[in-house]
Amino acid sequence: MFFSFVDELRAAGIPASMKEHLILLEALDRDVIERTPESFYYLARATFVKDEGLLDRFDQVFAKVFRGISTTFGNATAAIPEDWLKAIAEKYLTPEEMAAIQSLGSWEEIMETLRKRLEEQQGRHEGGNKWVGTGGTSPYGNSGYNPEGVRIGGEGQHKRALKVWEGREFKNLDATRELGTRNIKVAMRRLRRFAREGAADELDIDATIDGTARQGWLDIRMRPERHNAVKLLLFLDVGGSMDPWVKLCEELFSAATSEFKNLEFFYFHNCLYEGVWKDNRRRFQERTPTWDVLHKFGHDYKVIFVGDASMSPYEISHPGGSVEHYNEEAGAAWMQRVTNTYPASVWLNPIPEEQWGYSQSVRILRELMSDRMYPLTLAGLDDAMRELSRKA
Repeated sequence: MFFSFVDELRAAGIPASMKEHLILLEALDRDVIERTPESFYYLARATFVKDEGLLDRFDQVFAKVFRGISTTFGNATAAIPEDWLKAIAEKYLTPEEMAAIQSLGSWEEIMETLRKRLEEQQGRHEGGNKWVGTGGTSPYGNSGYNPEGVRIGGEGQHKRALKVWEGREFKNLDATRELGTRNIKVAMRRLRRFAREGAADELDIDATIDGTARQGWLDIRMRPERHNAVKLLLFLDVGGSMDPWVKLCEELFSAATSEFKNLEFFYFHNCLYEGVWKDNRRRFQERTPTWDVLHKFGHDYKVIFVGDASMSPYEISHPGGSVEHYNEEAGAAWMQRVTNTYPASVWLNPIPEEQWGYSQSVRILRELMSDRMYPLTLAGLDDAMRELSRKA
């Protein structure tokens, strides 16, 4: 079993040597972990994966080789009976019926009403307009319609839920994915600013020839390696409404990692808050405080946000508006801190620009970015790189 595991890792492009295989066997022999699938997964990942860009690829191989092994990690669900959330039929309304449905009111009223509903409700409901259920016009449940609601279970449809109550897993982007086109790399090269810094570890052939000719003996000259001196911070929105754009974001991520030596990336969901993360499987356990990012990386870094900016406006404007946790400060406050700290900041949006006017959250974030939001197209990417180049 383990030999096939190593072969599959190699086939997927993950460097897996016999030494690492023996280390894994030795660790198992010495009982360094609990005898659970979850513990074995983390041990194997720590042994074989040396680059966070390969984490998602490792997960795919692990699932393929050890298919059938039951695990419980990452599968936490809401404490609401499952049969309440099974959609028997989705609610299809005419435009006139949709216009007749009004929102509940303020953020505080919506969350207080949900608390009361859960205290009062005794069973499953389908097709109604009040209780937690499916296929109706109630703001609580899934597979129905309401302009402002809390999605509980099911699949997102209108991308405007105020809260999402369910266990969710996001995928890490693959940093080694081959691009289908080189145009993204070409556009990002507008940010190149070459410099020779650091240790002199590269042979300077021209200077060596010149020095040898002048001195009459072999005069070896060294110089620092020439590299792109631009420093880049990349914030990537993952999960939810970003799932349809994973391939496009992977191409952008791959191009950025190959073009910029001084690149740091972080994940966020929908809007930036007090914490970001590097591994989506550990996003609740291993977060990096946003304050640490602002203090660690200097003002000379350039910042690129990548996301569709599609969410409930409360996620940006209100404390507690995040769909996944209670944020003590509004997302708008954190966005303003980032743009104040890093004047060279842009937002790349995969949604076509002609659709931005239909989303209130897109308009709000565009204003917070001082109109520096660009479509994630080759033309938009080119404009964004020109904007970043103008900022010192």
